[in-house]
Amino acid sequence: MSSPHQFFKSDAALFVLLLLLAILPYANTLAASFVYDDIPQLVENPYVRSFHHLRETFGTTVWSFQGAQGITNYYRPLMTFGYLLCYLLFGPLPYGFHLANVLLHGAVVLVLFGVTRRLFANRGAAFAAAALFALHPIHTESVAWVAGVPDLQLALFYLLTFWFFLGVVRREGGSALGMQLAMATSFVLALLSKEPALTLPLLATLYEHFYRDDRAQTSLGVKISRYASLWLLAGAYLVFRARFLGGLAPVLQRPGLSWPDALLSGFALVAQYAGKLLWPARLCMFHVFHKASGPTDARVLAGLAVLILSGTLFVLLWRQERAVSFALLWVFLTLAPVLNARWMAANVFAERYLYLPSVGFCWLVAWTAERAWSRATSRERALRPAIAVAMGVLAALYGVRTVTRNRDWHDELTLYTRTLEFSPDAYLIRANLGTVYWNMGRAAEAEREWREALRQGPAALVTLNNLGMLYTKQKRYPEGAEYLKKAITLKPTYAMAHLNLGSAYEQMGLADQAEAEYREAVRLAPLSAEARNLLGKFLIEAGRLPEAEEQFQRAVEISPSAEAYERLGDIYLCWGRNDHAEQAFARAVALDPFAGHAHFRLGALYAASGRRAEAAREYEAGLQTEPANPEALAALRQLKAEAPPTASPPR
Repeated sequence: MSSPHQFFKSDAALFVLLLLLAILPYANTLAASFVYDDIPQLVENPYVRSFHHLRETFGTTVWSFQGAQGITNYYRPLMTFGYLLCYLLFGPLPYGFHLANVLLHGAVVLVLFGVTRRLFANRGAAFAAAALFALHPIHTESVAWVAGVPDLQLALFYLLTFWFFLGVVRREGGSALGMQLAMATSFVLALLSKEPALTLPLLATLYEHFYRDDRAQTSLGVKISRYASLWLLAGAYLVFRARFLGGLAPVLQRPGLSWPDALLSGFALVAQYAGKLLWPARLCMFHVFHKASGPTDARVLAGLAVLILSGTLFVLLWRQERAVSFALLWVFLTLAPVLNARWMAANVFAERYLYLPSVGFCWLVAWTAERAWSRATSRERALRPAIAVAMGVLAALYGVRTVTRNRDWHDELTLYTRTLEFSPDAYLIRANLGTVYWNMGRAAEAEREWREALRQGPAALVTLNNLGMLYTKQKRYPEGAEYLKKAITLKPTYAMAHLNLGSAYEQMGLADQAEAEYREAVRLAPLSAEARNLLGKFLIEAGRLPEAEEQFQRAVEISPSAEAYERLGDIYLCWGRNDHAEQAFARAVALDPFAGHAHFRLGALYAASGRRAEAAREYEAGLQTEPANPEALAALRQLKAEAPPTASPPR
């Protein structure tokens, strides 16, 4: 039997097969909705709707559109820019964004094939590694979740940069300038994708001095010239972060976690990541972080065991198969940035963080299979079918698990309920589940989830805000205001809590306090269309129409909505500016064909100007949404009564 790398004669055949392995298991994600962070980052993010905000996209952190409450350690301009391109192509429809993720995953698989082939000079191992990577279930979070796209972008440009780096060698007395420029460009894109790109210069340096085939014949100066641009770009990136974003990690997420605790917890995280990589079972989108209790914590000891075993394997490979030992360096260096719990967000351990490190794991597995295949002697030929069957079974199991895991990401209700089955103490997810129930009109279930979330996490901002909003809706104003004040005390920059407190005060008849809260929310989140709309409504009720118009105009600039245009139309009607009112109502119905108020207003305007047919059409459209509106019904009957009789056809 021929060796695996002889199964196909052309790379084109391998590329097609790898693309199928990468894309087909994720076909069921194309019908999925936006979930979790997708909602604020896409639905509520003005940066993704036009090129108007490119400066903010590339010059601020990923949550800056939320204003003062959006301060974070994360810088993801390529993610937001990618969302912008998808939005312009597909509009606000989820399938386009999911399609982009699946295609990016396919591109990563193809680039991985090229890198592996160039790195190990083994076509069969390259195919096996890329195929294993394409199917590994640990990647479902990165591919099936729209907000997982930074890991796909990082992996694509990280691998592409390394591919160019491998090609940067002296040719005919000169350096490969084209490769250098391509490498630098790709590295910049990797840096704009995610912070772990900073590990690439170190990996390239180690490879250059300890792994490249020509290292013994190459001078130190030439070696440095091959990777110097990576270090220079990394330095420029750090200067930019310090100058414009306040540093690489200006926000200390867990100030109560000491450095010794963070170190011990890092060992525990190593064990957790190794376990998920080797045995991708009980996959879950939110793993609750519990710091290590001490040096004798079982998780810490497991992490130490993983490091010792990995170190031993590294030494053995270094002595016998030096090139393959690089795979272990890849795994641990690319994983290192997410092991410090002090600067990580609530979800300290996340399966998507294994997307790039798993490349090294796939190299190890593929090399092991290839070596076993190659070393099977004539008397051991029976081993080859066994190896092929084993790899086939592994691929099938991975593929099936990937398809079934994707279903968890179909919608928010499914995602949160499945997550809580594995992490019942994930109070942030429980709070989100309560919001899903609230949006479905199931208020009792929403309150149940929020109260349980508050019990699990007494200082949970979102839960306090949601309960405050709930009790305000139920006219339990003092109780609602108390919860909202607690949320604001914990985080004064939390704009949503200020908005809800303003609503509570307004309904309690405390106009001055309500306006103060609304204006504070606008100050904290100037790009929040919701905040400006609520302030605008308050100002209309107060009879301050010029100020209200200013807020609604700003709201439609940020995020056009039928509601804001309806309010603007009402203001213009009050001022007798019927042309402006008509334009505003027309824009409202263009955005929302079921905007009954706008249809009725347009009907009245058309009727007043003698455009009876258009008026009747608008009234009829509005009555589809509000069929019992007495004024519209009366106006439509009058229009029909006044309509001239239709001429009889000639006989």
